[in-house]
Amino acid sequence: MTLQYHLLLIDPQNDFCDLPAAYLPPAADGNTMQPALPVPGAHADMLRLANLIRSGAAGIDGISITLDSHHRLDIAHPTFWRQGDGAAVAPFTEISAAQVRAGQYLPRRIEALPRALAYLDQLESAGRYRLMVWPVHCEIGSWGHNVHRDLHDACNYWEDSGVRSVEKISKGSNPWTEHYSAFMAEVPDPTDPATQLNRALIAQLALNDRVYIAGEAGSHCVRASTEHIVDNLPPDQAGKLILISDCISPVSGFESRYQDFLNAMQARGVRLADSAEVLSELLTR
Repeated sequence: MTLQYHLLLIDPQNDFCDLPAAYLPPAADGNTMQPALPVPGAHADMLRLANLIRSGAAGIDGISITLDSHHRLDIAHPTFWRQGDGAAVAPFTEISAAQVRAGQYLPRRIEALPRALAYLDQLESAGRYRLMVWPVHCEIGSWGHNVHRDLHDACNYWEDSGVRSVEKISKGSNPWTEHYSAFMAEVPDPTDPATQLNRALIAQLALNDRVYIAGEAGSHCVRASTEHIVDNLPPDQAGKLILISDCISPVSGFESRYQDFLNAMQARGVRLADSAEVLSELLTR
């Protein structure tokens, strides 16, 4: 039987990359576009990924790319919230249900209060995350939503050389819930199937003998996605997952959370390998 090797790339988008000046296009105001939420090390991660894909293209049977895809108005963006005195809420503010009940933070549209509180209660009871107000990022249709240039070109090379397509997977367009994972929102919306557990995608990945995982950020979207895969695979299949260690970086300030994630995944059977080791595996199939 022919082995199947798959590459799963989590949110390799401009808004998450610490891009150098040469990668920044002009903006309408005469300045240059800037990534909204740059992860230190992400640009170098993308360059290594691009090289891996170009050099090991013949050994890669499939590539899936997840795309964080948000509206400007989103429960995890400053556009949704205000302080109790009407002042703006700064990015990187954590908001709890208790603070909202106390009037410290409120939705800018007050009629959204009951639903926002219900969301915060459910989020906090799950125990995985507290609501973080991120800068507006990966807005659908924006430059920041696009895939990193070199990685995009490498994926085009893989597609053209094998006459095949990269699978693109959108996540995050429901403005009422955070959606770090490619497989399920943090609080699934019962009326929106796109926020519920994507069992079909997990089953599709499970058909492969190896699933190499990389992307941004290791502390959040890569972490949540990998956890959901492992949680929904038979325990003896976790070993088919390989985290490409030098093609993933954490959000600043969340380095310990990322390390905890790596330790937990290794304990459950997930393997860590750098891009040179992965390339060797692809070239010697």
